[in-house]
Amino acid sequence: MAIFYGQRLLSRLQACHLARLGQAFLASAPEDIKQVLGRNEPRKKRWKEKKLKHPCGSLDLDCSWEERLSSVATPLCGLPYEEQLKVKYEKLKSILQTLTARLRKLGANHLTITQMPDEICCPLKPVIPSPIINGYRNKSTFSVNHGPDGNPKTVGMYVGTGKGRNIVCVRANHLLNMPRAHLQIAQCYEEFIRQSSLDPCILFHLGGHWRELIVRSNRKGDTMAIITFHPQQLNHEELSLQKELVRDFFIRGPGAVCGLASLYFQESAMTRCSHEQSPYQLLSGEPHIFEELLGLKFRISPDAFLQVNTAGAEVLYQTIGEMIRAHKDTVLLDICCGTGAIGLSLADQVSKVIGVEVVDQAVEDAKWNAAFNGVSNCEFHSGKAEVVLPQLLMSWPETRPLTAVVNPSRAGLHYHVVRAIRNCEAIRRLVYVSCKPEGETMRNFLEFCCPPNTGKKLKGEAFAPVSAVPVDLFPHTSHCELLLLLAR
Repeated sequence: MAIFYGQRLLSRLQACHLARLGQAFLASAPEDIKQVLGRNEPRKKRWKEKKLKHPCGSLDLDCSWEERLSSVATPLCGLPYEEQLKVKYEKLKSILQTLTARLRKLGANHLTITQMPDEICCPLKPVIPSPIINGYRNKSTFSVNHGPDGNPKTVGMYVGTGKGRNIVCVRANHLLNMPRAHLQIAQCYEEFIRQSSLDPCILFHLGGHWRELIVRSNRKGDTMAIITFHPQQLNHEELSLQKELVRDFFIRGPGAVCGLASLYFQESAMTRCSHEQSPYQLLSGEPHIFEELLGLKFRISPDAFLQVNTAGAEVLYQTIGEMIRAHKDTVLLDICCGTGAIGLSLADQVSKVIGVEVVDQAVEDAKWNAAFNGVSNCEFHSGKAEVVLPQLLMSWPETRPLTAVVNPSRAGLHYHVVRAIRNCEAIRRLVYVSCKPEGETMRNFLEFCCPPNTGKKLKGEAFAPVSAVPVDLFPHTSHCELLLLLAR
């Protein structure tokens, strides 16, 4: 009953949000925003006049913007944590059932389907809980846009969608997964841009400058802030002035209360860009903050990847170590390795670690981390995995077994990476780490486990799912890391 209630609550909250968002926003928005949203006037009138059947029961159309943001960002926050874990378990079981059905259609007769009534392709362990439930995020991204009161210099998180032209930026002060230090920095950034003479950059073609804020932190309490700024047509002197104003505000002005360890500024005319495309400029403080995981010290750069829940990441890495059954002869291939956290945490259990990562700065951090911690059996390669990995595996002897760990983004692994792993007979065990297994990751699972397909150049022996272990790194949300062990 609790599981059913949790799933029903999640779907109803989301449905409620979609149904009421436009109606409530248009009622409270100032006239200039209504004009932007109402370019297609006849359609807008039909939308406003339509009587919406309320799907949420106890939540009416007058619920606050904070409640609406919670229903989007932390949809399970109304459930006790034990019930959240049950909801996530049922979701992952459904995903594995889908994987099993699709593999059967592909003729994957090598699989041993478990005899449980659930008919999933491998045992699914109970969800391992996060050691920390509230305020666990070590990285937060805050946007700038119109708030509920219409102020375009509001710093928070989005309710609504760009496609629906109903975005509202809501302060995130009430979200249970946000640390107080991150919220304080966001509040100070909002104070700064509201006193600035420059406009926010909401749509690139409309001009403006102030963009998103990224906050990173460690368990010691050190914080790093990265401010993104669209230069538009400002000259060098004008840009220098803005950087000086930012520095003064956070070092000697009202923002000094944040006690930033690092303050960065990035000039960017793109939606997302790396340090190589547009360098992070250090305005004040140290170039890095540092974090300790499982007795190792890790250097964190502005765009370095680290699991968003540090305490949960330690549980994740320990679980990966248990699943790969490493020994002193094992060579571990760490694909999408980031700053090397997984490989370095397991380095003392294996003979060698080979890491591959596309972000150059993350590779530099990984090499520094290895040297600082005295780990000598690791090497890290910079470049796209679909380019680097086939070259690494091309000459690898089949008699020397490899164990692989892949931890890609939500976009999953590039097909060439899957093909290189699948066709390298030396790789006998693979742990796939995914926070969204129902997305592109499902395609990867099918490519690893389907029968050989010469048309797709998947010639190697197929993998089979052996076990699935969920680790919760995202309390109050619907997400959960899934570790899927594949072997052949």
